[in-house]
Amino acid sequence: MQPFDLVFRNLIRKGTLRVTDALGARHVYAGRTPGADVGMTLHDPKLHSQLLLDAEMAVGEGYMNGSLTIDGDTSLKDFLDVVYGNYINAPRQGLFALVLETQRTIRRLLSRNPLANSKRNVAHHYDLKDELFDLFLDADKQYSCAYFASPSDTLEQAQINKKRHIAKKLLIKPGMKVLDIGSGWGGMGLTLAKDFGADVTGITLSEHQLAVSQRRAVDEGVADRCRFVLRDYRNEQGRYDRVVSVGMYEHVGLRHGKAFFAQVAKLLNDDGVALIHTIAKFRDPGPVPTWTSKYVFPGAYVPTLSEMTPAIEKSGLFFSDIETLRIHYAETLRHWRERLYANRTAVEKMYDARFFRMWDFYLTGSEVAFRQGELMIAQVQLEKKLGTVPLTRTYLTP
Repeated sequence: MQPFDLVFRNLIRKGTLRVTDALGARHVYAGRTPGADVGMTLHDPKLHSQLLLDAEMAVGEGYMNGSLTIDGDTSLKDFLDVVYGNYINAPRQGLFALVLETQRTIRRLLSRNPLANSKRNVAHHYDLKDELFDLFLDADKQYSCAYFASPSDTLEQAQINKKRHIAKKLLIKPGMKVLDIGSGWGGMGLTLAKDFGADVTGITLSEHQLAVSQRRAVDEGVADRCRFVLRDYRNEQGRYDRVVSVGMYEHVGLRHGKAFFAQVAKLLNDDGVALIHTIAKFRDPGPVPTWTSKYVFPGAYVPTLSEMTPAIEKSGLFFSDIETLRIHYAETLRHWRERLYANRTAVEKMYDARFFRMWDFYLTGSEVAFRQGELMIAQVQLEKKLGTVPLTRTYLTP
């Protein structure tokens, strides 16, 4: 028996997982419920124990480094559908619950994103070559969940839908001052300025994204009312009618949630409205898995709504609407993954094969997590004064 046997014989309840260990021995784990049949081969004996201690790290690093390969014609997505799907849906009880709680405690202790580290953590991911993101994002470089109003929507149309959906929730009127926290490559801010007449300030900690945003504002003729600056949200001093943040709250960190929402409240005028669009977890509160933190988003923390709520309540802001999206992001990630694969040669030339496999694991694993029900998008609308937002959602309709 290998150490990983303790994990897989209790984990696999649907489908079948076949494991060929580094010594050539074969292990079969068949669930009671029929499902896909997938297999993996281990080429390094160290993986035998690593799979027990931290399965996601072991599979992620093994796949990146080539010391773990997926058998036959099985795709990484099909493989993760079985392994990850069983993990997400496993009963949170007994030994499995104890392992989860131990992992959460360790990750929570290591999860910090103080002001001194924030810029470095952002640069780790967002200051990669712009040409990489051009290969799989839409033309507006929206690096967050799109909104598929119709299954036939292209990625480009779905990202336009997302920006309009958020703009409606902000109840923008011409001339309003808007703060965009985590402004990315500028697409949201530019849309609010050009299409809704807002006066926008976008703040980011990515120097690469800042340069692109500033250039776009000049090229599109709105630099006088859509400006972008390199600034941490904790150092912002202005007052605004609206605050929007898309895909940034995940980088705030659990310990800084109270300070984040207190700052949003401070920055908003008395009749202000905020819209926070963030990845969130359905359950299992705790930091992101160790592989994701090490290779993709250092310092990140994906909250549950129960973890966000106390910070919002203490800020003095009021909930006016909460909408959850799940398959919308799974479909967004599918588009990104397919575009990445279509440009595999270019990515490997830009970096190397290991880097491609890292991003393959990141995008594919994220898609599976949304489809299987571990992750969602939460769009949290907040008002500073009760009654600012209309009583019904009719204002969101075309």
